[in-house]
Amino acid sequence: MDQLLSDLFSAYYDARKNKRNTINQLRFELNLEKNLFMLYHEIKERNYVIRPSIAFIVFEPVQREIFAADFRDRVVHHLVVNYLEPLYEPMLVTDSCSCRKGKGTLFGVNRVKRFMQACSDNYTRDCYILKLDIKGYFMSMSRTRLYEKMCDLIERGQLKAAKKNELLYFDPGLVKYLLKLIIFNDPRNNCIVKGKRADWDGLPPSKSLFNSPPDCGFPIGNLTSQVFSNVYLHELDSFIKYALKMKYYVRYVDDFMVIHEDKQTLLNLVEVLREFLKTKMSLELHPDKIYLQHYTKGVQFLNAYIKPHRTYIRNRTKTKAYQTIKKWNRYFESLDEQTLPPKEVLEEFRAQINSYLGFMIHQDTYNLRRKMLLEELSPKAYRYLYAVNLKKMVIKKGISVS
Repeated sequence: MDQLLSDLFSAYYDARKNKRNTINQLRFELNLEKNLFMLYHEIKERNYVIRPSIAFIVFEPVQREIFAADFRDRVVHHLVVNYLEPLYEPMLVTDSCSCRKGKGTLFGVNRVKRFMQACSDNYTRDCYILKLDIKGYFMSMSRTRLYEKMCDLIERGQLKAAKKNELLYFDPGLVKYLLKLIIFNDPRNNCIVKGKRADWDGLPPSKSLFNSPPDCGFPIGNLTSQVFSNVYLHELDSFIKYALKMKYYVRYVDDFMVIHEDKQTLLNLVEVLREFLKTKMSLELHPDKIYLQHYTKGVQFLNAYIKPHRTYIRNRTKTKAYQTIKKWNRYFESLDEQTLPPKEVLEEFRAQINSYLGFMIHQDTYNLRRKMLLEELSPKAYRYLYAVNLKKMVIKKGISVS
């Protein structure tokens, strides 16, 4: 089998992992081989065309604009990322946590806890936490600048391979071709808007692609956008870690923090970073999201509230968990003793509750989990499921569901 075709099949299986049973994915899978062969020939012959995106607003956990790519284009996104990951991954600093294997939100929270403890010498001396945010980051990224960074990444990979008398494991020209299409594609063109125009009311202009400057802006939600954001801000990571020698630094997408024993050093750092972002990267430090406090005050980061010796989940996450339980309680209370819920309904309930529990078990939340499962959750739910050590919900064996 041709290598590109084999890689497309692998990219398809990667793309469907979190999109299984969506309408677009099922439609693509109905004629899987035909669709992949068609995509293969379009890419090979350089006549691949990106399809219109679907634009909509989500309100949880916060109001945010999403441009969802067609599933076919998501396959291409995974293809490109699979090719590029071995090149960009060794380059990125350890403390860039977003959209990387073996990292993520839990890694980021644990990293902050470790740095807070180390900088304060196990909570015995002063240290301070500076948390910053880039204003409208995804909408402000320069497409031209990003394309140059990605091409430079590929060229450095080629040079490294040439020193070993080897070739890159992918066709550089082909990947540059796909990168150019993806990066310079304007998802606003011919997009399908779902929902009401009023859904955009209250969304800050800096959070919408419809207000992005020319040659700027990437859609939130695409895998490529998440990966591009890491490569794009690697320059900032390197500046803080190596030029400024800030040892205790963590970044997750556009939220980042520095922990240091001297408060004045952090105060001075704000202006240094503001100027660096403006002059070197054409980005703006968010003026309303500057947090500087003594470590004993704690810090909110990635849905966790981190304090010395303990970590809690944010009130917003807690409220959402209780709302989810109340919604399911209404469902279970509506069932009589002879009615058995469909299997997919029980699996949906289990998945939603376990997603909260999966995050909570890594924080100091035993009493919260106990209250949620033993006091707030309807006893009728336990006809069909049971709780394992307050850590996860399991469907009872032998339940015959309709």
